[in-house]
Amino acid sequence: MIKNLLFDFGDIFINLDKPATNRELHKLGIQEFTAEMVEKNQAYEKGLLTTEAFVDFYHQEFPHTTKADLIDAWNAILLDFPKHRLEFIKQLAKDGTYRLLLLSNTNDLHISWIQHDWGMKLYNEFKDCFEQFYLSHEINLRKPDANIYEFVLQENGLKAEETLFIDDTKENTDTAATLGIHVWNLIPAEEDVVDLFTHKAPLF
Repeated sequence: MIKNLLFDFGDIFINLDKPATNRELHKLGIQEFTAEMVEKNQAYEKGLLTTEAFVDFYHQEFPHTTKADLIDAWNAILLDFPKHRLEFIKQLAKDGTYRLLLLSNTNDLHISWIQHDWGMKLYNEFKDCFEQFYLSHEINLRKPDANIYEFVLQENGLKAEETLFIDDTKENTDTAATLGIHVWNLIPAEEDVVDLFTHKAPLF
């Protein structure tokens, strides 16, 4: 029986345009991520680089760009937050049937943009629905590394077989599944988190 629901953030609650950052970087003359850039991106996502150091790295690599343009390109991935999803998670929290946790690969620039775009009232209204609100840059771990799931299970006394993890990235759900966690690899263009109890009915 499922007792714990562990949610991703992007393309589960907030909509994303995943190609947008690359598209905007191309306009700035940055054609592809090098191995060093990928390493920096992942380090930033783990909170191992400050925002200033992260932006400075790209600005030094591409001095013809402005820091503001780089930040705008980085945040271009972020879109809207459909209100029916907020109502869904608020109702789940109100019902109190399941332990609700969030686990997101994100970074300071993205969260700062969301807080500004939504306003802190809405952001906190959403955040307060969850018992734990884990952001990769705050816990220095990132998906799909197995240790991030082990951390969540151990920190909260969760049993893998009683936990359902919802994420739009197959690599992330695949790793969680190896630990015995139930998973839903949600396809954003075809599925919506609000249909959870219909889509995964056999688990409930």
